[in-house]
Amino acid sequence: MLRPKYITFDCYGTLIYFEMAPVARRLYADRVAEADLQRFTDDFSAYRLDEVLGAWKPYRDVVEGALRRTCKRWNIDYRDSDAAKVYAAVPTWGPHPDVVEPLKRVAAEYPLVILSNSMVDLIPPNVEKLEAPFHAVYTAEEAQAYKPRMQAFEYMFDQLGCGPEDILHVSSSFRYDLMTAHDLGIKDKAFVNRGHEPLNAYYQVKEIPSIAGLPGLVGL
Repeated sequence: MLRPKYITFDCYGTLIYFEMAPVARRLYADRVAEADLQRFTDDFSAYRLDEVLGAWKPYRDVVEGALRRTCKRWNIDYRDSDAAKVYAAVPTWGPHPDVVEPLKRVAAEYPLVILSNSMVDLIPPNVEKLEAPFHAVYTAEEAQAYKPRMQAFEYMFDQLGCGPEDILHVSSSFRYDLMTAHDLGIKDKAFVNRGHEPLNAYYQVKEIPSIAGLPGLVGL
């Protein structure tokens, strides 16, 4: 049984259903064959990861840069309106169906914290839809670094006045969260297996199929 001081979460993908690929598929259906749309959105995802590995920049620029590079790779027209529509969709997204009730249950006993690759003015509507009280919500904008960079996690530690040993970090992504958490010495890690990344036992995570499995990890 785990007894962390804080339970920290990735937001988009882990708690909030991440709809960037569906939005992109709708936008590019006129330029990419239906049979190729999955590969197109996979490339868009890969470029988004690459875009956040350098110096911080606004998330709108991350989306724009990733779309520009994806369109160049596919030799199709990029339109500024595409990035604007993808970005504008983010605050409309809501939680996975397994999230709200277990999150409320855990929040009654543990301080909950979000560490998100988001912007200060972008994430509040998403957090509100989670319905549970959060002790803190930290963004890449405040940290001036996106995950998987260590600086994002270090900012969170500094703000909370805690260390890696004090938290349970919960994420559906190894590449954005759990690999870095491992490297920073966060021993308590929960992998929410949403199916978009495979389990990697090397990183010593507790695997749960959904947030419904979280209360059991912390004795609730």
